[in-house]
Amino acid sequence: MSVAPLRVLHCPSAIGGHPQGLAAAERAVGLQSLAVCFVPHPLGIPSDEVLAPVGTPVWRAEIARWRLLWRAIRDFDVIHFNFGRTIAPSLDSMERARESGSRVLASAYAAYAGLLEFRDLPLLRRAGKVIAVTFQGDDARQGDYCAEHFDVHATAEVEAGYYSPTHDERRRRVIAHFDRYADLIYAVNPDLLHVLPERARFVPYAHINPSTIEPARGTPEPSERPVIVHAPTHRGVKGTRYLLQAVDRLKAEGHSFDLRLVEGVSREEAMRLYRDADLLVDQLLLGWYGGVAVELMAMGKPVVCFIRDSDLTKIPSAMRDQLPVDSATPETVYAVLSKWLNRPGKEWLELGRQSRSFVERWHDPCRIAAEMATDYQSCQLQRGD
Repeated sequence: MSVAPLRVLHCPSAIGGHPQGLAAAERAVGLQSLAVCFVPHPLGIPSDEVLAPVGTPVWRAEIARWRLLWRAIRDFDVIHFNFGRTIAPSLDSMERARESGSRVLASAYAAYAGLLEFRDLPLLRRAGKVIAVTFQGDDARQGDYCAEHFDVHATAEVEAGYYSPTHDERRRRVIAHFDRYADLIYAVNPDLLHVLPERARFVPYAHINPSTIEPARGTPEPSERPVIVHAPTHRGVKGTRYLLQAVDRLKAEGHSFDLRLVEGVSREEAMRLYRDADLLVDQLLLGWYGGVAVELMAMGKPVVCFIRDSDLTKIPSAMRDQLPVDSATPETVYAVLSKWLNRPGKEWLELGRQSRSFVERWHDPCRIAAEMATDYQSCQLQRGD
């Protein structure tokens, strides 16, 4: 007697493309997975379904929200949330109400969301659904914890209110809700595991399939003009000003290279710029690399990024041993880039090759999806389903 494949719903956002990539990989390993986001990704990352395209009135978007909850109960076995949100209205998801320009509507929506936020979790639990959540960054990261425990962090680099006592306390409440109701808790950034429940686990980014990305065939010689790229979704969080300071100093010393900031462009244009690049400088404050670093490594490009040593205990030891990222802090990024600009081309090529191998090993979405499937099935068995 054959067993029907698990039906998995990934929602409600398209942050980083991770839910969409994971859903596609889960389908490839035999699950019936669907990725649904409430609003389109700002950079055009596609999703299986978008409930409220640009221009959708607030009332229509809310009808779509509650229809999705009904579908979750009726049609799915596993509900895998992302970015600290659920299907229910959230105080973190008031974009459409704010965009309306109506203070009355925004206030009414805040009251509505405050009343119903996270109420779907106990409902889904009673309906026998396996509940999973993947935290992806500032949905869990807390400014007060970072400032107290980390020497390098972003809290002093962002605008007032980005991290605040109110923000931090809200994140703790969000985590507590999921700790109470979720069967599985994951994080794609190891620093988040410091503030998540002990049972939470690290999972690598699964937003791209390396087999779909052609690796670079060569690398520039030192006599050529290397191209360094940096893709700041938020300049303060990424530590962009420290990179710019290092670049100015290096150019004043006569180094020949170009820096291209990739921001405010389409996904297609960003990928073109990445393919033309020779090296990526990613985040300098958060302690781990982002999704864009995975894409550049898949292309066979070297990556410079701050890697926090104390977070490496949160990832598999073999992954730690194979990590090809060249670590740099705001204080050392000048020295690290100076070293790179004086390296022979064969060393650029060698680290690029290691980077590609690393992504193939650790960011293979089908391998990650197979592990997820095992987790989902284990939870179902524990429930006696």
